[in-house]
Amino acid sequence: MKLSIVVPCYNEEAVLSRFDDTIRAVLAGLAVEYELCYVDDGSADGTLARLRSLAQQHRGTTRYLSFSRNFGKEPAILAGLQAADGDAVILMDADLQHPPELIEKMLDLYQLGHDQVVAKRTRHGDRPVRTALSRLYYRAVNRWVDVELTDGVGDFRLLSRTAVDALLSLPEYNRFSKGLFSWIGFDTVTFDYRNAAREAGETKWHVGSLVNYGIDGMLSFNSRPLRLAIYAGLGLASLAALYTLWIIGAAVVGGVTAPGYVTLVAIIVGLGGLQMVMLGLIGEYIGRIYYEAKRRPHFLVKESNTTVPAPASADAAPAGSRAG
Repeated sequence: MKLSIVVPCYNEEAVLSRFDDTIRAVLAGLAVEYELCYVDDGSADGTLARLRSLAQQHRGTTRYLSFSRNFGKEPAILAGLQAADGDAVILMDADLQHPPELIEKMLDLYQLGHDQVVAKRTRHGDRPVRTALSRLYYRAVNRWVDVELTDGVGDFRLLSRTAVDALLSLPEYNRFSKGLFSWIGFDTVTFDYRNAAREAGETKWHVGSLVNYGIDGMLSFNSRPLRLAIYAGLGLASLAALYTLWIIGAAVVGGVTAPGYVTLVAIIVGLGGLQMVMLGLIGEYIGRIYYEAKRRPHFLVKESNTTVPAPASADAAPAGSRAG
């Protein structure tokens, strides 16, 4: 069998050579034909130069794509899956937080007939506050989304060719891979591994990006927040009706008075804030429709030593490239 390793890279110059040496040492001990498919997501450092060097040094087993700018990890994953032609594909990060020595275990489980072999990292070493917030988020989001999202499960997984083809058949522009992996289904097995520290460089995940990622997870696979807006509106209308009846009853019994200034201001401000939240929520969905309607390609490739993947959208303009 042939195994493809897809590695999205963004400013990974400091760790890329170490990753390549480590993973090749692991793959050399396995009875598989392999290829490494690197995707440079518009890095601003020397990542592309390192990929050119690796492609020259390991001809036949190294393929790379370099985007025209930073498009994000989701397009990088898509590009790697489109370029990979192995019977099985493993997605990994280049920072060695995904231990290459787990590849053998993944292949063993794949041989048992599983289409997805998922590595679930433990929270060992994470800050208690981050662990608690993560668990709270996943507990909340799984009450809303139409697929199951698991805490600790990310992109590090093996996919059979059947699973890869299923993912590539989904052309949406707003991609949330963690949800897509769950949505396609197929036979899936999960195993735990100990959380590893980043070998070099800086993490690309900061508070803002994590919040945006969480919002994507909440909105990508359901429209229930819009239904919640209806329920909230009906609930507020009911409360307003009850409050009106109470005011009328109080006026009949005790006469007309003019108290409640603070209450009135609090209600106005509260309803105004709720309306803004609902408008923002509706705007998020409309914005997603807007980007889908544009039918732009997910990425543009400026350089590659392999066949440039065709855009997922049939109507999208082809990406340009030049040989590396």
